Amino acid sequence: MKLIRFGAVGEEKPGVQLANGTKIDVSAFGQDYDEDFFGNDGIEKLAKWLETNQASCPEVDDSVRLGVPLTRPSKIVCVGLNYAQHAAEAGMEIPKEPVLFFKSTTALVGPNDDVIIPKNSEKSDWEVELAIVIGKKASYVEEADAFDHIAGYVLHNDVSERAFQIEKSGQWCKGKGCDTFAPVGPFIATTDEIEDPNNLNLWLKLNGEVMQNSTTSDFIFNVQHVVSHISLFMTLLPGDIISTGTPFGVGLGLNPPMYLKEGDVMELGIEGLGVSKQNVKAYKK
Repeated sequence: MKLIRFGAVGEEKPGVQLANGTKIDVSAFGQDYDEDFFGNDGIEKLAKWLETNQASCPEVDDSVRLGVPLTRPSKIVCVGLNYAQHAAEAGMEIPKEPVLFFKSTTALVGPNDDVIIPKNSEKSDWEVELAIVIGKKASYVEEADAFDHIAGYVLHNDVSERAFQIEKSGQWCKGKGCDTFAPVGPFIATTDEIEDPNNLNLWLKLNGEVMQNSTTSDFIFNVQHVVSHISLFMTLLPGDIISTGTPFGVGLGLNPPMYLKEGDVMELGIEGLGVSKQNVKAYKK
């Protein structure tokens, strides 16, 4: 199943994208895609409900805005330097265990919403990433059981301000949590839709030029390792997002480095998880 949310900002409704690409409104199911939905077999209940109610669900026109395909989660946990070639281009050693940081939930925007370069930013950058959506409360989870705690997967652009992230005192979250810095979607693909999350092509284009093109088979730490590892340090709740890192090809790693500017267009995708597109605009009061 492909879960979407659609409508104006703050007024999103739950929907489903069918196998033929048609989008339908499932508001009549009576539940949004939140912690309670994911944690109480909502995917299975919705699938059963659709067996008898799909025909009566209104279609959603392609012109309607897509929002973040789940309600605001309790947290967004990210893995840094999880592709060997990206660690190399960033000039950092391959980590011995996953590098973790948080991304602000207020950074979340829809898959095709604008990305706003923050005030005083000169080094905003792009990062295509596979993100995991947690489906069952996870604490001290063994790797062998990790997939039992996953509801699905979603495309994420982990937009990052490198000066805020690296050059200022403190932690990476300064450069990761700015408003609009987490475009997510177009849809959450449930686990049955993705045969192997550790072997997916992912790519990003800037103004039509391919900047990133790699595969999750280059993970240093795969999906099940990441879920298990994070659960050693915090409880993951249903609906929480884990972003698994970006491959090589970010602006920071170019020679000379290149960063986002007003008027740029980012387009990105992951095999089985669709495509998103963001226009870049400068901060204005």
